[in-house]
Amino acid sequence: MRGKFNFLVTLLVASAFAVVACQGGEPIVSHKLVASANQHSVPMYPDEQTYLRVSRMQQQGGIEGMAGAVRKNFIAWAIDDQTQVTVVSSDENGAVVEIAQGPMKGHSGFVAKQNID
Repeated sequence: MRGKFNFLVTLLVASAFAVVACQGGEPIVSHKLVASANQHSVPMYPDEQTYLRVSRMQQQGGIEGMAGAVRKNFIAWAIDDQTQVTVVSSDENGAVVEIAQGPMKGHSGFVAKQNID
């Protein structure tokens, strides 16, 4: 009888901790954006297709490459380095993230894989 009572108390305490952890609002595993070398911000694109299109243009070099760099400045938001984010989904190219802190909290977009920690 005493063993059942101890088990129930342990189960109740564990359940209480689980409920409190879920109510905190903060994700258990937090991620942050990491800028590349010599950069102070991370580009966040509206979607993955836009990211792929702009990065292909930049890789072509010449006039196309310069047009890709200009297009990136107009299309992508510059998000500060070390900004806390929540990963919504991810694949081999990067992840769709939602900004968890700061003035753009709640905004979401696509970030390249090398810019997520």
